[in-house]
Amino acid sequence: MGDAAMQLAEIEELATAALCVAGASRPNAVAVAAGIAAAERDGVASHGLAYLATYCDHLRCGKVDGQAQPELFTPKPALIVVDAHAGFAHPAISQGLAALVPLARQHGIAALAVRYSYNCGVLAYHTEQLAANNLLGLGFTHAPASIAPAGARRPVVGTNPIAIAVPDGKGGCAISIDQSASIVAKSEIIKRNREGRPIPEGWAFGPDGEPTEDPALALQGSMAPAGGYKGVGLALLVEVLAAAATGANLSIDASPFSGTAGGPPRTGQFFIAVSVEDSSSGQFAQKIHRLVSAFADQPGAHLPGSGRRRHRQRASAGIAVPAELVARARQLAGR
Repeated sequence: MGDAAMQLAEIEELATAALCVAGASRPNAVAVAAGIAAAERDGVASHGLAYLATYCDHLRCGKVDGQAQPELFTPKPALIVVDAHAGFAHPAISQGLAALVPLARQHGIAALAVRYSYNCGVLAYHTEQLAANNLLGLGFTHAPASIAPAGARRPVVGTNPIAIAVPDGKGGCAISIDQSASIVAKSEIIKRNREGRPIPEGWAFGPDGEPTEDPALALQGSMAPAGGYKGVGLALLVEVLAAAATGANLSIDASPFSGTAGGPPRTGQFFIAVSVEDSSSGQFAQKIHRLVSAFADQPGAHLPGSGRRRHRQRASAGIAVPAELVARARQLAGR
């Protein structure tokens, strides 16, 4: 069917309508739709309109409560807790970040714990909002178990991404790291399974513990950790912060983000915001400029976040979205 050229606002409006039809309140739908549109803008198609049908399915089956209202607490002066009440992560995180920014500026460092939430989409979408406020943003989010410990077969921790957004001192983001503890994000395997395409060897293992190129078998088995046991260590770090430190379900107790089996996953996210200009005596922006320049001086060197930035710069001319996804989204929106 080819691609359809859409504007950011069109994607947001269409996704909002579909989520509302499926049972989300308008404020919750708007928050999630903004994340969907940003993913399309930044070239992260796996978390864009391709994920909309899953969100709608999960609203209808009760895996996520579309009417939930996040509840914010401040148990300590520089610590915020938001209970998502089994609702979407996006509105809970948005409410928490709005309170986190002034606290980090006041205290120099502050943290946000989000519990009993759901898939937060592209983690960098959230941490880059901290960088836009001239704060160093660190984000951690866990997921249902899909990585086995080194030397074992049974998954214990999720792909558990970590994101770091580095401010450029001008209201932008100089460096944006967003990577999972697995070789590839699980959403990429889900996407290939949906499209009927094989996965490269080395991405995942089947239920027998052997490498597989069949995405369906991979989804029944386990993900390959990035860097072997070091990737498992990274996943454990995220598990400690995003699950244990928030009071959310552990990955082994969370229902899958894919499919309709199980109730709400009740997973969590953890964010840390640091006023780095204060901690560096005003030298941070200068140091980061020199660091980024060292990458730019080498032809072919990839700076984390640069790919998403290039997609973003081209988005004003229109965002290419597969026509079948647009048609499906319109169907979900009742159009």
